[in-house]
Amino acid sequence: MIQTWVLQDNGQTLLLASHGGALPEVAYWGPRLPDGTDPAVIVAAGAPDVTGGMLDENPNLSICPEASSTFPGQPGLHVAEADGAPLLPRFVFVAAEGDEQALTLRYCDQDLGLTYEADFALDPQTSVVSAQSRLRADRPRRLSWLSAPVFPAPQSGDEMIDFSGRWIGEFRSERTPWTPGIRLRENRTGRTGHEHFPGLILPARGTTNTRGEAVAFHYGWSGGHRMVAEELSDGRRQVQFGHASGTEVEPATAFETATLYAVRSDIGLNGCAVAFQRHLRDRVVTWPDANRPRPVHYNCWEAIYFDHDLDALKSIANRAAELGAERFVLDDGWFGKRDDDTSSLGDWDIDPRKYPDGLTPLISHIQSLNMTFGIWFEPEMVNPDSDLYRAHPNWALGAPDQVLGRNQMVLDLSRAEVRDYLFEKIDAVLGAYDIDYVKWDHNRVLPTPDAAQARGYYDLIARLRTAHPGVEFESCASGGGRIDFGAMAHCQRVWLSDSNDAMERLRIQHDSALFLPMAVTGSHVGPRHCHTSGRHLDMETRAWVAAQRHMGFEMDPRELDEAETATLRRITSWWKENRSWMARGDILRLDADDLAVTGEMQISEEGDRFVVFAGLTQSTRSVLPRPLRLTGLDAASTYRLTPLSQSPVLDWQSRGAPLLSTGEAALSGQYLMHQGVTLPWGYPQTLWVFEGQRT
Repeated sequence: MIQTWVLQDNGQTLLLASHGGALPEVAYWGPRLPDGTDPAVIVAAGAPDVTGGMLDENPNLSICPEASSTFPGQPGLHVAEADGAPLLPRFVFVAAEGDEQALTLRYCDQDLGLTYEADFALDPQTSVVSAQSRLRADRPRRLSWLSAPVFPAPQSGDEMIDFSGRWIGEFRSERTPWTPGIRLRENRTGRTGHEHFPGLILPARGTTNTRGEAVAFHYGWSGGHRMVAEELSDGRRQVQFGHASGTEVEPATAFETATLYAVRSDIGLNGCAVAFQRHLRDRVVTWPDANRPRPVHYNCWEAIYFDHDLDALKSIANRAAELGAERFVLDDGWFGKRDDDTSSLGDWDIDPRKYPDGLTPLISHIQSLNMTFGIWFEPEMVNPDSDLYRAHPNWALGAPDQVLGRNQMVLDLSRAEVRDYLFEKIDAVLGAYDIDYVKWDHNRVLPTPDAAQARGYYDLIARLRTAHPGVEFESCASGGGRIDFGAMAHCQRVWLSDSNDAMERLRIQHDSALFLPMAVTGSHVGPRHCHTSGRHLDMETRAWVAAQRHMGFEMDPRELDEAETATLRRITSWWKENRSWMARGDILRLDADDLAVTGEMQISEEGDRFVVFAGLTQSTRSVLPRPLRLTGLDAASTYRLTPLSQSPVLDWQSRGAPLLSTGEAALSGQYLMHQGVTLPWGYPQTLWVFEGQRT
């Protein structure tokens, strides 16, 4: 007996099939099948052969492969009795509920007292498939691994793309060839991590940003994840995502995975990227005021660090407002006795030495400049040198003699009394002052990974959002250490990296656009002399890179000369004029034929306007830059191109008259996508920016 369930929208079909009441498998996931297609025929057509040296039947590559079924690969579940004795469940069908957009399947092993459930949902607007697994037990059991529903990996590709990184170097894409065996990636830091963003992209052979087939996955969990990408000896491939193994440290009767987000594309990697961008922006993030334009930030961190002086901050705020800032964020150093990073985390009371009259004088001044006020917290951390730690040393995770990280320890958010204390302290500050933004930081990894810590974080920030619904929250963890759709269900912005080096940012922003939209991705104009790289970059480059995303400033604005001030004002004004359509638009990565160029375009929902950012990251290998082909345009329409960037005059090097140097041009979408735009000659670290509008 074959049972089948079909989820589909206008563009795709997901077909699940079960044989004899066993756990189902994904029998088909691809372009929408014609109406009237018999699912049983599809299942039969995809059934693999049986040959020598094998079992008499192929073990099922199900949504939770079972060790009890002689499955030759990694099982989707490792569960044991409370005393550690392993269990090998064999689940049978109980019930199914749903329709073409949502499905819940329930299976059980009555002998072992275990119930397995899987949810699938297909969003017809964003084309994202969401999947989640749950395990219930009739008595406490130990869980070391539970995969979200398992998807088969396509066999049409030769490689996989996942992500590595480090502090100030996040979102590095890594290409690994498929080979028989396992690519196992596990992040055990206790947070999403700089090291491995929980994503995976599987391109078909020959796929690029703009053409070809691909499927992609993201595991929306903030507590560390495990990924298994496995090719079996029979050639089948599977993808598993779940919490980092062993992070459910206590026996329990109920466990669940985070949501696994899955997308597919027939138009290259950009098809996957756009689906993720739209789904995060429109389905995951909840906005305090969805109609409010994204405000230009000013963050004072790289201007003052811990040296808080009210008169200096007012002077900085004056300059920031003149440049176009609309929100002033007070960073680390306003609380306790915090003069450096060695003390006071956990003591969330305003420092009377620095602010004898509280924050009111600063906030009133900032608001008189028509800016709103934001503030920095790092709630999950504590310094050993703090009143909190001296009163409650048992609230810290790990041994008292553990190696510190940035002179700090981690508070145990699984404890209700810890969350209550933090809520009381943060609520008091947010309630006492007119604050519309919280930068929520997380500057060290956990001493031991524990899924309960991530659940505690979700609980605390959800309580604060309920109490203060008008406040936006930013997810920062030494920059990009906690970026995932689980965190973004509670936040409206991410601090992508602590690097304000525009050239580093250009790459980080380019790769993170495979998952993140402009509206949530913070990007700031840093100091002339970059504090993380030592590099000196001109204002034109720094400002245009920041203008690619949610724009802000993070330098001492008093250091700017007249030319830098004029450039920053001009680009900030452009960003303000265009931010609304950019926030609703799609980021499309371009296939640059010149390997020295990193190119992207942002295109409006209606497709009637776009902006292209083309960064020359190194010297081009040819004498002249190669043309840059655009994408996503209407071939029959004409678009008027207008250059925006004003790169240095290069009279002795650039002696020709390319259109992007001399003025506007009207060109067809067909030409722009097939031939491309001829870039002027430029030095490395040059950014060419031009906009297009359909005529």
